[in-house]
Amino acid sequence: MIPRIALTPGEPGGIGPELTVKLAHLRDPQPAQLIAVADPQLLEQTARALQLPLTLIPFDPQRPAADTPADCLYLLPVSLRAPATAGTLNPGNAAYVVESLRLAAEGCLTRTFDALVTGPVHKGVINDAGVPFSGHTEFFAQCAGVNRVVMMLAAGDLRVALATTHLPLKDVSAAITSERLDRVIGILHRSLKQTFGIPQPRIGVCGLNPHAGESGHLGREEIEIIEPVLARLRALGMQLLGPLPADTLFTPPQLARCDAVLAMYHDQGLPVLKFHGFGQAVNITLGLPFIRTSVDHGTALGIAGHNSADCGSLRAALAQAIQLTELRAEGEAGH
Repeated sequence: MIPRIALTPGEPGGIGPELTVKLAHLRDPQPAQLIAVADPQLLEQTARALQLPLTLIPFDPQRPAADTPADCLYLLPVSLRAPATAGTLNPGNAAYVVESLRLAAEGCLTRTFDALVTGPVHKGVINDAGVPFSGHTEFFAQCAGVNRVVMMLAAGDLRVALATTHLPLKDVSAAITSERLDRVIGILHRSLKQTFGIPQPRIGVCGLNPHAGESGHLGREEIEIIEPVLARLRALGMQLLGPLPADTLFTPPQLARCDAVLAMYHDQGLPVLKFHGFGQAVNITLGLPFIRTSVDHGTALGIAGHNSADCGSLRAALAQAIQLTELRAEGEAGH
C-alpha cells in the first residue's frame, strides 16, 4: 500500500512553503503520495527563490495512489487571498490558511487521504483577521466533531502528552479536573495501544506543583484530583506511574519505565522534549479519527526567505505519519 499523505504548508509568510519545497527535494525513499494542499504559485515562487526544481502534479483522487517522483508534489490547489511575502504576516491570508486545513481534514475524514502532515501556522495573525483559532489541535477536533483530543510530541523514544495545551499559566490549575484527566489518560492509553501498537502501555504522570505538592504543603491538586484519578484507572488495569515531580520523572531511570509521559501543562513537558530532540521532534494529535502529525516549531518569520530553514522536523513528521498509517493498516487487516 502506498499511503496518501496530505501536506499543508501553513502560514504563507513563514518557513512552511520553503520546508514543503525542500521536502519534495530531500524526501527519504519511503513510498508515499504527497499531496500539497496549497497555492501553486506560492510553491512555484518559493522553488524559484530556492533554485530547486519542482513539478506540481494535479491530484486525482480517482486514480490509484502512486509514489511521488523526485522533485515533485501532487497538488490540491487552494488560492491565496492576498499577496504573500516571506517573513511578513498578512491577515488577508488567514482565510487561505484555514481553508487549506479544512480541505485537508475533510480529505482525511473521507479517507481520500490516509494521514495529514501540517506545517506551522501563526495563531496570532489568524485571530487578528477575526477568525477564532487556538491551534491546529483544537481546529481539527472541531472538524472531526470530537469533544477531546490530546496533543503529544515525540522525539525518538520520548513521548510527551499534555493534559492542557494553550492556556495561560494562571488558568492551568482550574483546568486540571478529574473529568479532564480521565479523558486525556484514556485517549493516551488507547492511542498507545491502537495507534502505536504497544500492548500494555506504561504512562508516567507528572504532578502539577513543585515536588508534586510536597504532601499538600505546596499545593493539593495531587492529593485531591490527580492521585484519585490514577487510583481509579489503575483499578481498571492501566499501568500508571506517579504523580511524580516533573524534575524526577524526566530523568533516565524513570523514563525507562514509561512508554509516554503526561505533563500537566505545555511548558512543563515540552522544553524537556525539545531539548532532547529539537529539529527531529514530531507533534501528533491523539483522539482524532485520522492520523495527524506536525512539525515541532513555529513559523520562524525571522529566517523565512533566507534559505536557512531546516527540514528535519517536517521529514520526521512525514516518516511518523507513514509509519502510523502502516500500523493502522496492519491493525485493520488483523480485525
